[in-house]
Amino acid sequence: MEETLFHKIEQAAVLIKQSRFTTAFSGAGISVESGIPPFRGAGGIWGKYDPVVLDLEYFIHNPNHSWEIIKKIFYDYYHTAKPNRAHFVLAHMEREGLLGSIITQNIDNLHQEAGSLKVAEFHGNLKKLRCLTCHREYHARKTSLDHLPPTCKECGGLLKPDFVFFGESIPQEAAMASYESAGLSDVFLVIGTTGEVMPASQVPAMAKQNGAAIIEINTEPSRFTNTITDLFLQGSASEIMGKLEEVLFSPSLDNNQDGVD
Repeated sequence: MEETLFHKIEQAAVLIKQSRFTTAFSGAGISVESGIPPFRGAGGIWGKYDPVVLDLEYFIHNPNHSWEIIKKIFYDYYHTAKPNRAHFVLAHMEREGLLGSIITQNIDNLHQEAGSLKVAEFHGNLKKLRCLTCHREYHARKTSLDHLPPTCKECGGLLKPDFVFFGESIPQEAAMASYESAGLSDVFLVIGTTGEVMPASQVPAMAKQNGAAIIEINTEPSRFTNTITDLFLQGSASEIMGKLEEVLFSPSLDNNQDGVD
């Protein structure tokens, strides 16, 4: 590893150790190494499919077509995705009291599967389906998608994946938890997000305005890098988080309390 990157990781570890409350804010990049493609950019889902299938009005009026694509995009392979090292490191940090919360833009449930408990799902979760008529909730794994669109056993209403479609509001509970964390954080760890999706991209900016140090982990610079980021750690989420874990839990860290230069 380059000496400059290792030094930045040491700085990040010191900031996290000194922090009273740290939040991790994750995007598609943290799950790419689990086999889940991003929505945007090279190899992204929207390069293959028309995003109109996730427009709420289109979904309601064209449920067969929308569900056909939704099944291909999400349910044919998302169920096989497993957490990677980055997810496990965040769960480890939470257990050791070094991470107060996770805000994720992802809908894949991988943070919870890795063992994280304090997760605000800004865009919902694909593991659940909800009836648009009676609001009954179903577990996606236990619901047959052999005949589309799936319908409610109670009222016959259309089932919709319980994540945010275009034209829908952010879940209030997740939004409030995210804004609360942004206000509490001394350190805000941004992982694998381009900063292009609103209103989620406003949350790190809120944390910055409230005095948090922004540590960013991304393979390439994002919209945050040259605007609010204090420490940019370039690399894959699992690589950088793995190195950060090694330093965070190294006995020698307490002897190096330099902070950010």
